[in-house]
Amino acid sequence: MHDLDYSEPPSLAEASRIAADLGDSARFMAGGTALMLALRQRMLRPTHLVSLSRLAPLRGIEVDAQGALRLGALILHNEVAASPIVRLHSAMLSDMAARVANPQVRNQGTLGGNLCYADPSTDPPGCLLALDARVVLASHRGVRELPMAEFLVDYFTTAIEPDELLQTIVVPAWVPGSIGRYDRFLRTAAEHRPMVNVAAVARLEGGVCVQARIVIGAAVAVTQRVGAAEDCLLGHAPSWERIEAAANAAMVSIAPLDDLRGSAAYRREMVGVQVRRTLAQLFNLTRT
Repeated sequence: MHDLDYSEPPSLAEASRIAADLGDSARFMAGGTALMLALRQRMLRPTHLVSLSRLAPLRGIEVDAQGALRLGALILHNEVAASPIVRLHSAMLSDMAARVANPQVRNQGTLGGNLCYADPSTDPPGCLLALDARVVLASHRGVRELPMAEFLVDYFTTAIEPDELLQTIVVPAWVPGSIGRYDRFLRTAAEHRPMVNVAAVARLEGGVCVQARIVIGAAVAVTQRVGAAEDCLLGHAPSWERIEAAANAAMVSIAPLDDLRGSAAYRREMVGVQVRRTLAQLFNLTRT
């Protein structure tokens, strides 16, 4: 790596002003797991690293007056997985965090850093999108809030401005009667990056599905909801027929990635397989 200037600003406003002054020459550093790899591989060549380690407002887990879960952007993946507050609020989120990457990354990498890096082959974006989460972005200019669907823009691209920091991830209160599940497909047991992940949340009333969110990640350039698949479930009692319809709709609704890890055709097929598996587990259905 080349020589870098390094700073640890004591406040969010100061960190934002440094980034505003230096522009593309500066990079924020949270856990550093993805950033250091990008620097070693010379994918990035900043002149200045701005550490966020002293920014206490970016840490912590709490539930607000509306019952929403608020996660500081510097919270570690393992802290999300181990938190009784998170487990009580959303077991789905806790289970996802326990499977991110590998133990080294889970003990060093941050939830906010993961989201800002916007790697399509990762776990948190899909789970949080299915949970209808929002992100709070802050800078010396003020604060704004975006739903996950607007924050995730494209391949390794988010809506965050150069002088903004992701401050908080907000997960709405769990609606009684809702069920949720997050699953991932790995090409081999030794891999840590999913080729396909599926997050699903549904709410049943009288045995009929009245709300559904199905999200596909890793197989596509940007994590996305698949409304056509959701429509296959709404107004019906869960059944294998409905699951098959949802899986088929998901397969034709996406534009899968095509790279060295897997062809577009293979990824499309595995999206169908994983949607079937996830929805079957979500609704506790077994083949007879």
